[in-house]
Amino acid sequence: MRYILGLGSNLGNKPGNLARAVRLLEARGARILKVSSLYRTQPVGVLDQPWFINMALVAESRLPPPRFLEILQDIEREMKRRRQRDKGPRRIDLDILLAGRRIITTRRLVIPHPRLAERNFVLAPLAEIAPRAVHPVLGKTVATLLRVSKDRSLVIKTSGSFHPPFRQVKFK
Repeated sequence: MRYILGLGSNLGNKPGNLARAVRLLEARGARILKVSSLYRTQPVGVLDQPWFINMALVAESRLPPPRFLEILQDIEREMKRRRQRDKGPRRIDLDILLAGRRIITTRRLVIPHPRLAERNFVLAPLAEIAPRAVHPVLGKTVATLLRVSKDRSLVIKTSGSFHPPFRQVKFK
């Protein structure tokens, strides 16, 4: 199955945290197909925290979405993510944005990500790597969602990026 993920970090070595998360994802059997540039993004919701570095990637895995979510949560735990405050600071955040054209709503998992269409820090990196991906509920492409977004938070493409071979990537 093809997954599109959003990754973010606003504590510690943010680019290094993202690179480590991608390496851990690969080590758990995901095949990374495409990655976005890194984006410096203003916090949304909880404003009294450091800015984030965000990115998006396309990955392939044989795992079904609930099991793939468990892998992402395992990586977050391994990287010492602490959920002390909703939308608060975090070393790493890994979200399934899309899983093919599937629509899943369970107590533990909602795909597409419920706030995907409302957040430029997700839409901008996603539009870079998958502008024609269609939101299966809204029926609009990612490029369209970004163009009509009402989110006014700042999203700045940085000079850092992710280039193959993925395992050897180090961000500045």
